[in-house]
Amino acid sequence: MSGESDRYVVISTDGHCGAKPADYKPYLEAKYHDECDAWAKNFDDGWIETDLDAVDPNQRLGQASYEAPLNWESQSRLEFMEEQGIVAEVLFPNTAPPFYPSGVITAVGPRTPQEYEYRWAGLRAHNRWLADFCADTPGRRAGLVQVFLENIDDAIAEVRWAKKAGLMGVLLPSPHVLKMVNLYYPTYDPLWAVCAELGMPICTHDNWITESPKEVGTSALLAGAFEINFYSKRQIGHLIAAAVFDRFPTLKLAATELKDSSAVPAWLAGLDAIVEGTLRYADQDTFLRDSVKLLHRKPSEYFASNVYLGGPLDIVRGIAAGTPNLMFGADVPHGEGVWPFTTKVLRLALPQVSESERRKILSERQAEVYGFDLNLLKGFAAKVGPKIEEVATPLPANELPRYPEDTRCAMFRHRAA
Repeated sequence: MSGESDRYVVISTDGHCGAKPADYKPYLEAKYHDECDAWAKNFDDGWIETDLDAVDPNQRLGQASYEAPLNWESQSRLEFMEEQGIVAEVLFPNTAPPFYPSGVITAVGPRTPQEYEYRWAGLRAHNRWLADFCADTPGRRAGLVQVFLENIDDAIAEVRWAKKAGLMGVLLPSPHVLKMVNLYYPTYDPLWAVCAELGMPICTHDNWITESPKEVGTSALLAGAFEINFYSKRQIGHLIAAAVFDRFPTLKLAATELKDSSAVPAWLAGLDAIVEGTLRYADQDTFLRDSVKLLHRKPSEYFASNVYLGGPLDIVRGIAAGTPNLMFGADVPHGEGVWPFTTKVLRLALPQVSESERRKILSERQAEVYGFDLNLLKGFAAKVGPKIEEVATPLPANELPRYPEDTRCAMFRHRAA
């Protein structure tokens, strides 16, 4: 084989980016400029100190990677991704937009009208910066527009703007112990309707849902670790329980960076058992009867047709467990991501699945969910994509990177010597 036929198109479903705090200012309405200067000067995120011992900002974990130049240096990021054999990516936020109390993913949602006004102005500034960042590389970056759910009219207007601006998905707010996000509310139906109409998938991203350790002590970190597997699947369950995918059958949900994707099949089996058990005794007075009767299919069937898992850190175990609808993700620039060992990760994960499933995990599902043009991307992959023969070759134990000397890649931690 030669040319593009001997290389895979690889699309990462888990990337993070953002501007420097001061660089959001031109994207804000002028009336907020003075206050933005004050916010940027005094901004202090209690989460980012957890990994500042890493010398290279591009090697820091999660929230602490806010200073990584790969967040905003467009050409450098493009070259870096191509070095890893990745030709396109889905982009979540990483740096804090104006008026945020902490990182964009870790912050609790706005809790007063004034906080909503300022935080919404900051989100819109990030969305407009992101549209420009994606426009630098047409067809290769799927930016996600951020919204709040406090004002559905605002959210709908922003989603419509985002579609016209070239963004390719909608990032929903994360749950937080100080403010839960309950996606089963009927009041959200107009938003789901617009997302379905525009072909904009709704997206979530795994997150620590506790307060920062600086605020309440380091136990918050462990409490978050104990609960993260529950909260990562919580919003999927809400949408299924509310029969959202019956009312909007073309709507897609991409849940990204689940920490334990291998647990999904058992979790779905449990949901199916609840529904099937209730239906079996529907003639009796059971308190779940009316809500279960809203569903036309089993929860696992809704998952199979409408839910996708982006960039799970344990994709190897997810594949082994038979978890459906997996999509590869590199997690750049987070230090726990797969880089700079992307090809080794693919050799660790993918030889055990069929050729057709490899293509689905690496790019075809991404194209289905986000609308990437695979014909366009094949031209880039012909130059930088990993070779089919190489990916099909299992990674021997003696080629595993050593942890932590070589990498903090989550996929290698429990395998390293």
